[in-house]
Amino acid sequence: MGSTTVLTAAALLVGVTVGALFAFLRVPIPAPPELPGVMAIVGIYLGFKLVGYVDVGFDLLDALGL
Repeated sequence: MGSTTVLTAAALLVGVTVGALFAFLRVPIPAPPELPGVMAIVGIYLGFKLVGYVDVGFDLLDALGL
């Protein structure tokens, strides 16, 4: 297994563990609790990767002098 696969599996395990802990303690999770909200986060990630793939962008921090 590659390191990316191991990191992905570890991240999933940590996420499931933390999610279970939040449910056990009956506190709201710091993420959208419904599938449409989760899909919005996936869409944000895919949009970010797409712009990086086509290699376009504008450096806002550089334009602001930061």
